Amino acid sequence: MYAELMPVAVQSVERAATILRLLAAEPEPVALSRIADAVGLAKGTTHGLLQTLLAVGFVEQDPNSARYRIAPAVFRLGAARIDLNLLRSRAINWTDALAARSGETTQVAAFRDGRVVTVHHLVPPNASGKALDGGPETPLHASALGKILLAHDVGAYRTIEGITLDPLTFHTITDKVRLDRELARVRDEGWAAEVEEHEPEMAAIAAPIRDHCGSVVAAVGVAGHRDRICDTRGRPRQALLTLVVRAGRSISRELGHGRRQ
Repeated sequence: MYAELMPVAVQSVERAATILRLLAAEPEPVALSRIADAVGLAKGTTHGLLQTLLAVGFVEQDPNSARYRIAPAVFRLGAARIDLNLLRSRAINWTDALAARSGETTQVAAFRDGRVVTVHHLVPPNASGKALDGGPETPLHASALGKILLAHDVGAYRTIEGITLDPLTFHTITDKVRLDRELARVRDEGWAAEVEEHEPEMAAIAAPIRDHCGSVVAAVGVAGHRDRICDTRGRPRQALLTLVVRAGRSISRELGHGRRQ
């Protein structure tokens, strides 16, 4: 009696999935003709599928070239963004401990609505220099916290595509190729740093915060005078770097990362 309920392939869904896989594998927007050739469909059929994918937010169309690319929403399917109040409650003890041990301004931040948003921020009495507060003035490309978010959040990275990166200091990375190399290093090494890229004589170190699924949902970091954050070669001091990375891992555990389900 259940024979009629046997799984049946839906051709349009299969074709849409093929298009999404193709676009997800391409770093640059793809022309309609190339998509049609790759999936073996007529341009008209391919265009109709793309329009549907555009309507549901799974595909974006470049306004200048009219080419198509995968939308950030696809990468977040099944992984709801963490509630910022929950993040703060899980992070506050570890962030305060990091501030006490490092003696530097400490901050937890996430990416929301196109900008870096501060979740928790603490300035110890003996902290050096002024804080690098989160908000509209915290540049994604020139802050350690921002680099963590750019390296792991497709939506964050999309906000800097097609725009000129502001040279805030002589040390700010404004070349996209160089920035991409820096973000690849951030993903490989598990931490980010900036030395006088945001403000002269200031430096910062940040590490990722992951949720129970392993997705990077925020960043934690310290900021202060360059001479306290870095050694004589301009590299983050190892002891301070270890504290920041451990804080990121501890907050991640609070969010369920690494725990057996």
